[in-house]
Amino acid sequence: MASLDPVIDPVLDKDGVRLTVDDAIATVTLTNPAKRNAQSPVLWRALAEAGRLLPGTVRVVVLRAEGKSFSAGLDRQAFTPEGFDGEPSFLDLARGSDAELDATIAEYQEAFTWWRRSDLVSIAAVQGHAIGAGFQLALACDLRVVADDVQFAMRETSLGLVPDLTGTHPLVGLVGYARALEICATGRFVHADEAVATGLANIAVPGDQLDAAVGDLATALLAAPRDAVIETKALLRGAQDRTYEEQRTAERQAQARRLRDLAGLGD
Repeated sequence: MASLDPVIDPVLDKDGVRLTVDDAIATVTLTNPAKRNAQSPVLWRALAEAGRLLPGTVRVVVLRAEGKSFSAGLDRQAFTPEGFDGEPSFLDLARGSDAELDATIAEYQEAFTWWRRSDLVSIAAVQGHAIGAGFQLALACDLRVVADDVQFAMRETSLGLVPDLTGTHPLVGLVGYARALEICATGRFVHADEAVATGLANIAVPGDQLDAAVGDLATALLAAPRDAVIETKALLRGAQDRTYEEQRTAERQAQARRLRDLAGLGD
């Protein structure tokens, strides 16, 4: 079983984010349990930086969090008139131009986009509350292993906002439009049993077994050759946007590349 917290110096450790790398497995840990790993622009920039710092040896990235909650969502300081030190408040953002507002949100989203890179498989290890931005961060990963006390919720609509941190696309893909709308519009909790039944989570385990289950999954993902996993991930990611015939063609093309590589005839 792979260790999720190797005793090595972190590549990054700042602003509530720690990145460690153990050969093919990187672990990104949210490190502010006192605030239930609430999120802010400075944390999002640290998450984006973690993605940029990954060495080429990494094949699997584990996202985990210290404490009882994965992430309680956006830090409520964002809703105060002053906002965060050195950051535009929500009121400041609203007063800006459309282009400025779009650019700011796009920057925030960068913390959520790199987890699905074709050369990586990402796993979110989720315990306790994963609310709003926390839910969307878990959805940013390819796979989710959850503790049996997990509580997902998308609370943005109750605040008069919409989910804007890349979570809507994977949510609809996992549970379908009607259930995604109901989850977002009501802001209700989704617990472990429903998360597994609807495809939000791959597996649910007792909380004290979460790290072990994620470590076992990471090890299993490393068993297959890297290029085969990359090609398979690309096939599956693109399937929903292709017709059946287009997917057949994509499968043939991918297999041709693999066979040529295995025969030493690749480019």
